Amino acid sequence: MAVKSSNIGDRIFDIFNIVLMALVFIATLYPFWYIAVASVSSIDHIIGNTFLLWPNGFHWDAYKQVFRNDLIPAAYRNTVFVTVVGTALSMTLSVIGAYVLSVRDLPGRTGLTFFVVFCMLFGGGMVPYYLVVSATGLINSIWSLIIPGCISSYNVILLRNFFQNVPQGLYEAAVIDGIRPTGYLFRILLPLSTAVIATVTLFYAVSYWNDYFTSILFIRDRTLWPVQRVLREALLTAEFNNMMYEDARQTQPPETIKNAMIVVAVLPILCVYPFIQKYFVKGVMIGSMKG
Repeated sequence: MAVKSSNIGDRIFDIFNIVLMALVFIATLYPFWYIAVASVSSIDHIIGNTFLLWPNGFHWDAYKQVFRNDLIPAAYRNTVFVTVVGTALSMTLSVIGAYVLSVRDLPGRTGLTFFVVFCMLFGGGMVPYYLVVSATGLINSIWSLIIPGCISSYNVILLRNFFQNVPQGLYEAAVIDGIRPTGYLFRILLPLSTAVIATVTLFYAVSYWNDYFTSILFIRDRTLWPVQRVLREALLTAEFNNMMYEDARQTQPPETIKNAMIVVAVLPILCVYPFIQKYFVKGVMIGSMKG
């Protein structure tokens, strides 16, 4: 009887968990689904239904209008450039820095590690940050969205911890075989680090793609705005309507265009994430282990 009671209790607990997770899943997914449905629905259908489950046909006029305006395709190109170039630069510098910090007999290694950790915990503030970028001449330049924040101390420590957990015997065997330190990094260490490399790459890519605040600080020219800055203007300011209606071909209501812009801004990352997700948990857990 005790066993049956235990089994019934486990089943009730499992059912409760399934129902709870299903509700959480629906509550999380529906806002994205609503935006996607609203972006391809007619404005009358959106106004007449407070709870949208399916569009009344597929109307792509909002997406055509989004890419017809010169501001939005330019912003998309800027974001793609910043994400691709920024992620490549950040990964290169982070891997090199983490590899140097992982060398056990490096002179001054403890001090360098302390400096990186200190920078992770404390910052100079927004005003010194702006003054430094201004002094380097990067104001109103696309590179101001990449160079000032191209290294994350957290990601360097994550990579460094993983590199330290690789058995020292591999390095000693590589030295015996005549492999130089750079050869050990590219031929042995990086192929073993697929999970943590994919995870940190995702961190950097999402950070660059979603960043809008840096452009508020440093970018004055609209043609250099990233897509997230344009999206912010669309959702929070009235200036967006003026920008959109400067185009005489504007035919869609602002609400529909805003929904289409949200989908355009979020969809690329959603498409990339499933291919990296299998490395995500493994990379974070392994990289976070103390070396």
